[in-house]
Amino acid sequence: MRRHGILLLALLLFAAAGLRDAFDGWVDRTRLPPVLSATSTELRDRDGALLRAYQVGDGLWRLVPRAGAVDPRLLSMLLIWEDRRFFRHRGVDPLALLRAAGQAAWNRRVVSGGSTLTMQVARLIEDGPTGRWSAKLRQIRVALALERRLSKAQILALYLTHAPYGGNLEGVRAAALAWFGKEPARLTPAEAALLVALPQAPESRRPDRNPAAARAARNRVLARMQARGILGAETVAAARREPVPTRMRAFPRLAAHLADRLRADRPGADRIETTIDAGVQAALERLAREAARGAGPRVSAAILVTDHRTGEIIASVGSAGYEARDGRQGFVDMTRAIRSPGSTLKPLIYGMAFDRGLVHPETLVRDGPVTFGRYAPRNFDGRFRGDVRVRDALQLSLNVPAVMLTDELGPARLMAGLRAAGLAPRLPSGVPGLAVALGGVGLSLRDLVQLYAALAEGGQGPILRETPDTPARRGGRIMSAVAAWQLGDILSELSPPPGAPAGRVAYKTGTSYGNRDAWAIGWDGRHVVGVWMGRADGTPVPGAFGGEMAAPVLFEAFGRLKPDFDPLPPPPRAVPFAGNAELPPPLRRFRPRDAAFSRPDDAVRLSFPPDGARLADTGGVVPVKLRGGTAPYTVLENGRPVATGQRQREFEIPSPGTGFTTLVVIDADGRTDRATIRVD
Repeated sequence: MRRHGILLLALLLFAAAGLRDAFDGWVDRTRLPPVLSATSTELRDRDGALLRAYQVGDGLWRLVPRAGAVDPRLLSMLLIWEDRRFFRHRGVDPLALLRAAGQAAWNRRVVSGGSTLTMQVARLIEDGPTGRWSAKLRQIRVALALERRLSKAQILALYLTHAPYGGNLEGVRAAALAWFGKEPARLTPAEAALLVALPQAPESRRPDRNPAAARAARNRVLARMQARGILGAETVAAARREPVPTRMRAFPRLAAHLADRLRADRPGADRIETTIDAGVQAALERLAREAARGAGPRVSAAILVTDHRTGEIIASVGSAGYEARDGRQGFVDMTRAIRSPGSTLKPLIYGMAFDRGLVHPETLVRDGPVTFGRYAPRNFDGRFRGDVRVRDALQLSLNVPAVMLTDELGPARLMAGLRAAGLAPRLPSGVPGLAVALGGVGLSLRDLVQLYAALAEGGQGPILRETPDTPARRGGRIMSAVAAWQLGDILSELSPPPGAPAGRVAYKTGTSYGNRDAWAIGWDGRHVVGVWMGRADGTPVPGAFGGEMAAPVLFEAFGRLKPDFDPLPPPPRAVPFAGNAELPPPLRRFRPRDAAFSRPDDAVRLSFPPDGARLADTGGVVPVKLRGGTAPYTVLENGRPVATGQRQREFEIPSPGTGFTTLVVIDADGRTDRATIRVD
């Protein structure tokens, strides 16, 4: 008899082992659905703050919780509410299932589900039903398989990523951002309790649609936390008084243009780190909106800030509003748009001229009428100042001295300097001419900020970068440290806009032809800030000037960037400090290389009619206008005197009749000028 009992026990053990093996095989053969569903691509700032997130393909906000960035109190409340034995069971909690079955039998309805967090994850990743026993059995099988293949931390992370929180929100991060406007790292007891309660009935408890149901569910969670000793009575009472949110907040959308570009450059990346400072970015986006509204209809604005020591971009504002519907075309990223830089290249011209010994800041240069073939540059206001110091010529942004120096340097050398700094200039005709000095070349705001970073860094600056994993590089040297410091010294003496501090920022403004672009770019001891204002479609903005429109925004941007300016650097030891009288004779006055063969600056000139002019014979006279020279003047028509003893610079002579005529003017010193004209 005893022998039969031993045999029976052995058979039972053998059968149990077989059943166990069969059960294990059944679990191991479970085909799991993909547990890594698509999650929102995130753009984060230099400190990890969210700048922008993108919805996944099905329109959901599904953000991955960062490790250690979920409030521990939320996790404790979640486990007590949903699955107290989460860390002890293997996917299924038999006690919870028995309890749920008993409550259903006693009450003749489902009172509690008995599902573990692992079973809920199984349902979430399968997106299956919950009510039928076949579905519950499938969840049990998937839950057991999940526990064998994933750690408890991984399963909990899946729940925190996929749990529904109403509308198109999935996961605790999306919920915290949408309902509370913050990351779930630090939550109030009331906020944590609401996030615990919402996944059980995410639509019927949506706070923006059913605030009473949301409040009641939250308070039930709070009551259980008090009963379990997790929260004190006073804390729970205060949490009950806290209102539930009544609207779903918009997700952050900072640096939107930059985010679009980086996401396109890195397809499939779920997290993109940047060098952007979220606080500065938000402040400057507000500034761009304010400035554009104040500047008039359809005007946009762009602002770029970089640390010129490292090349890291701190803020990148592409327009006055990414989704603006007011005609400002906010979708255009104006930090990258190619525009005419106006006068903003003049510092490069003067710095290169300093290096080549052509001029010194105290050198005198003639600001007067000049022609280069058919090109006759004029100053912005149409006036000439005569002899001025180079320092004054740059501060006044005079065109004629800048073009004369460009002619001496050669436009190709100026273009080579731009490329050495890491810029990509674009020429309308492909061949650089003297007009490059005054903006006849295509550059972007990013290009100009990079150029000015080189000036701020002593003539050799960093290549700008907006991601920390981009290798740090420096452009080529475009000028010496001495020349760069001299430029900073000159530009820091410019009068700032009203109310702005003087001498703290070296800056230059510019206005492109036709008032299409207003620029202001400047630097202090740490940062370069660039501002562009205009219309994205390139149409003129009447009355738009860099000094009046963009310069105040530049100084305001510095104010929102930091509480005070970083001091500009001291002069290098090799800086030659001298007045004009102390300079070597060749540097006291700028003379072009062909000056020995050209007429003196004060020589008589026939300004009207100009050489090659074609005139209509009206009234039988031809007006004559002269510049320079010494009165009295004589005018010859085809060698015959037609006016003598003239002491005025504007007078009339008889019309020579139709056809070609050569006019010659002679002053009291015997200097002459001539023009061949045609009268119809």
